[in-house]
Amino acid sequence: MKKILLCLSLGLIALCPQLKAQKVQHTFALGDFSFLLDGKPFQMISGEIHYPRVPREAWRQRMKMAKAMGLNTIGTYVFWNVHEPQKGQYDFKGNSNIAEFVKIAQEEGLWVVLRPSPYVCAEWEFGGYPYWLQDEEGLIVRSKNPKYLEAYKKYILQVGKQLSPYLITHGGNILMVQIENEYGSYGSDKEYLSINEKLFREAGFDGILYTCDPARDVEKGYLPGYLPAVNGVDNPERVKSIVKKYHENKGPFYVAEWYPAWFDWWGQTHHTVPAEKYTGRLDTLLSGGLSVNMYMFHGGTTRDFMNGANCYDSGFYEPQISSYDYDAPLDEAGNATEKFMKFRLVIQKHLPANQSLPEVPPAKPSITLPSIHFVETVNLSSILPKPVHAEMPMTFEALHQPYGFVLYRTKQTGGISGMLWIKELRDYGIVFINGKKIGVLDRRLKQDSIAVDLPAGEVTIDIFVENLGRINFGPNLLKNNKGITTSVALNGKVLKGWDMYSLPFQHIEDIKFGKTAISNDQPVLKRAYFNITETGDTYLDMRNWGKGSVWINGHNLGRYWYVGPQQTLYVPVEWLKKGKNEIVVLELLKPQDELSSLSKPILSEVRK
Repeated sequence: MKKILLCLSLGLIALCPQLKAQKVQHTFALGDFSFLLDGKPFQMISGEIHYPRVPREAWRQRMKMAKAMGLNTIGTYVFWNVHEPQKGQYDFKGNSNIAEFVKIAQEEGLWVVLRPSPYVCAEWEFGGYPYWLQDEEGLIVRSKNPKYLEAYKKYILQVGKQLSPYLITHGGNILMVQIENEYGSYGSDKEYLSINEKLFREAGFDGILYTCDPARDVEKGYLPGYLPAVNGVDNPERVKSIVKKYHENKGPFYVAEWYPAWFDWWGQTHHTVPAEKYTGRLDTLLSGGLSVNMYMFHGGTTRDFMNGANCYDSGFYEPQISSYDYDAPLDEAGNATEKFMKFRLVIQKHLPANQSLPEVPPAKPSITLPSIHFVETVNLSSILPKPVHAEMPMTFEALHQPYGFVLYRTKQTGGISGMLWIKELRDYGIVFINGKKIGVLDRRLKQDSIAVDLPAGEVTIDIFVENLGRINFGPNLLKNNKGITTSVALNGKVLKGWDMYSLPFQHIEDIKFGKTAISNDQPVLKRAYFNITETGDTYLDMRNWGKGSVWINGHNLGRYWYVGPQQTLYVPVEWLKKGKNEIVVLELLKPQDELSSLSKPILSEVRK
């Protein structure tokens, strides 16, 4: 009986199998001033959560925290490169099961605002586009280019199959769906936006569609006849004036991205914003009758080499860190922060009569792991795959490699000194001469050349190149090839005859480790095992290490880098197990033999 009453109170009967025959159909519409849910005014108080940034096993816990802060809706992007990692190969399983994410929200009594634009930005690799689009000759993203629209259509039809059954028009909990994403910051082609709308309809998204743009770009990015949402503004009168201007002098009024803080990039200060700076703004926004989506309510972690980068001109490149903590109300591990509690107090003031919020769940336990000692090690130079040979260096895309690393090797006649210049290095290169490291080149610092002294005889030049993240915002979205994208020259002479070794590190379980001595000059993989009697969230302390990535029990935790500001890597409790656990570290610069952990993260320590 309790289960039946719960389903009735949520109005989401479709999820109770024994009551499918009594399924309740909700309605959602645009009123002149507010959204209308079942014909009654509905103030959407939403928070953004991105399912790939949270372990699937933790989705429900994050939803419960959203309810406890007073949210009634969850916003999320849908990530093309997550769901079609290679052309024609679709993945909606495991942590990519977006339908399950929406279903859990429904079970927890939450509505969903869906943002399935092929472009998402989101501080995500290539803004969500799959790398292989750059393999299609002549393809131009975010355009009416036929090759782009063909790939876009195939993808969005797959997304529609997964998610259209969860639209409110079909008895589900998806209230509305966003067309494109801040398109006005990129272009102004209304015909292109109209094509987006037609593709969404063909994919089965038959409910309410809307656009979202920063205030200054709404005119370029809105689609006539559809609701224009405004990003980054919380003055009710300004929001209302903008929306009315482009929406037949009426609402509803929706701030699709309201920023209580900001993201971080490598080598720069961690961004934090005191809660007090935004509690009054949130109160004013809700008092003005506006609906809102907090970006982010919970950021989580960007793993699997999926961070993006900002690049606004040819000499400006800022790859984002692995932690997407965002100084959000819910921290990286899913615990309530001071900002959470203060926002909750504001939201409580605006609850309908006779409605109260659930108690805030207690913080999840955190632990420290026993000191981890590494014995098994392998130099990357000893596990190189079969190379691809070409006269000139080939990009990641030409090698059909999305992420990770490529070792570029050439043999040249020595007995010469001078400057080795890599034209258009993207993004980080470690240079070796006959196996000896001579230095690094870093696109962030506009470094593209290094002095070399080649000994007499045949000399092997190795350049180990890392993709630090494709650009996710701005006009340079179209300049996103990775690796050595043009040429390498010594004293102005272009070097030819290259072997390319692909090292994407997507399947580390295939690597054979040993216990032999290693060279500190070489990038290495180190493996260890540790035993624990209890599980909990923890944070690996990477301050003594240099640069690389870590896997726990096969799960990629993300990148670390001594430059900071992030000096720890978050290990979710869901990925630890009682008893024996495996850890693998890829270290590029200075291998260590020991690793410890902390019960709290370090996200604000910048080093030079």
